Amino acid sequence: MTPSIIKNVASGLCAAAMLATPGIAQEKVELIWSSTMSATHYRATMLDTVFGACLGDEFEFTPYHGATLFKQGTELTAMQRGNLDMAPIAIPDLYNQVPESSILSTAYLYSDYDHMRRVWASGVLEDLLATIQDKAGIVVLDNNYIGTRQVNLKGDKVIKTPEDMAGIKLRMPGGEVWQFIGEALGANPTPVAFTEVYTALQTGAVDGQDNPYTGTQRMKFYEVTDQIVLTNHLVANNLFSVSRSKWDSLTEAQQTKLRSCAVEYRKAFEGRILEDEQSLRAFFEGEGLNVYDPDRDAFRNHVLGVYMDSKYASDWPEGLIDAINAVE
Repeated sequence: MTPSIIKNVASGLCAAAMLATPGIAQEKVELIWSSTMSATHYRATMLDTVFGACLGDEFEFTPYHGATLFKQGTELTAMQRGNLDMAPIAIPDLYNQVPESSILSTAYLYSDYDHMRRVWASGVLEDLLATIQDKAGIVVLDNNYIGTRQVNLKGDKVIKTPEDMAGIKLRMPGGEVWQFIGEALGANPTPVAFTEVYTALQTGAVDGQDNPYTGTQRMKFYEVTDQIVLTNHLVANNLFSVSRSKWDSLTEAQQTKLRSCAVEYRKAFEGRILEDEQSLRAFFEGEGLNVYDPDRDAFRNHVLGVYMDSKYASDWPEGLIDAINAVE
């Protein structure tokens, strides 16, 4: 065997030994996640059992729930600063950096869940999503339906139209766009952190809150309220996102894996949410709450009129509202 061949064989054996040695093998891709959802809710547990399991051994996925790592509304900034890899970005939190995005958080934009899914599958949002990703420095892997928001109130005053909401202190998440949604509904919006809403309702700091059925049950808001008004005002969904810096550090195969696992997770937990929305009305009624339909057309017409006269509509991409409405 010639010296050159001996040298090549020795080098190969050395490289193989290094790969086989613990600590020398290729490091896992670390993914840090933060959200406000309770650690015991299936939206959180499925991150491990579905999303994390789908990622496999190449990734080390570490989720933080209940706003224990970053407070509600600060996740986007954390991702941009390189302090966080992934989060479910609430669309209203994008407004200051991406004004065009406010169209996606407009109340009554979608008629129902199925319409929302058809819109996202139609391609009409592609240009807007590209703008969001470019300006916000994130990559949107998927959008996740988290329930249709309803108005949940103390007291027995019957709410039929937006005029009936006058004077009601309605808890809404912090942030300009969220507060505007409450205002458009006819209420006096009041910002309160999600983890503090129960106490605010209990003490009378607010008269009500808006959340999907699942959020109202999970946080036990029904214990300190008396009625749920089925306004159906917001088909809520957030953006299952990864920071641009983390995304760019991945190989193409890793990017494909991350995106496919996000879709698998979305399909799994959305199925659970849709099942819950079919059953939870009976649960709340069993807890003594009055659950009823208002004049939803009155709410829809009023709210959309308020939006069209607002500064937000001037930021919407030209023709997009018509394109969304045209999706059947």
